[in-house]
Amino acid sequence: MATKRSSQRLDRYERRYRQLAHELADIGYIAQGSLAPRFTRCGKPTCACQADPPKLHGPYWHWSTKVNGRTVNRRLTEREAELYISWIENDRRARELLAEMRAVAVEATELLLKEQSA
Repeated sequence: MATKRSSQRLDRYERRYRQLAHELADIGYIAQGSLAPRFTRCGKPTCACQADPPKLHGPYWHWSTKVNGRTVNRRLTEREAELYISWIENDRRARELLAEMRAVAVEATELLLKEQSA
């Protein structure tokens, strides 16, 4: 009876693992980093950005990430920022899926190892 339950659990783990792998395969492009809107002042003394309260220029979108231990910054257009938002969300989702796949694999591995030692 224990082997039947183990087999059923392994089947559930396998189905869940394959479901997660399928989701991961459909995730699309990914990008690491963060995206932030920036607002600035110009140097013109009569500009509204110099007023009190100031009406700053922007938003100007900036993406930053680490590449080989160094911070890389890039100024983006509005359309590029929209793409990066999507790619960063995809990256977060991919990390979540991988974490869940690892958890399922640990459970299945433990069960398989117990069966092998029995």
